[in-house]
Amino acid sequence: MKNEAKEVAIDFLTAVQTGDNAKLAELLHPAIRWNQPGNNSVSGLKSSNMEVFGMVGKMFELSANSLRLSEIKSVSVNGSKVACLLSWTATKPSGESLEVDNTDVYTVENGQIIAAEIFSADIDAENLFWN
Repeated sequence: MKNEAKEVAIDFLTAVQTGDNAKLAELLHPAIRWNQPGNNSVSGLKSSNMEVFGMVGKMFELSANSLRLSEIKSVSVNGSKVACLLSWTATKPSGESLEVDNTDVYTVENGQIIAAEIFSADIDAENLFWN
């Protein structure tokens, strides 16, 4: 039996890796609730897909377009929730770099991600990098 939530999460992560913005827009619910951890310029609760796209745009700006989802380590499912262990890299023009694992937990309904809770393995490094 196929698991729609897992398929949506994998499609979303693949779109992140390939830069398929149309697919990303299709998979994020317009009223998504996205909770980005930390105390930095991109952290906090986002209450729409437009706020999420704005956050990601800021991340690309701060990292001189170097932000990359370098590895999808695992995708685990519990009903409509999907936990994804992800590795991210980014480098600022100054040479400062970030390599961090995050666990993203997505809630999927009707083929779209309606909520995302992001957990960082190294929030201190993220706070320094994203400020």
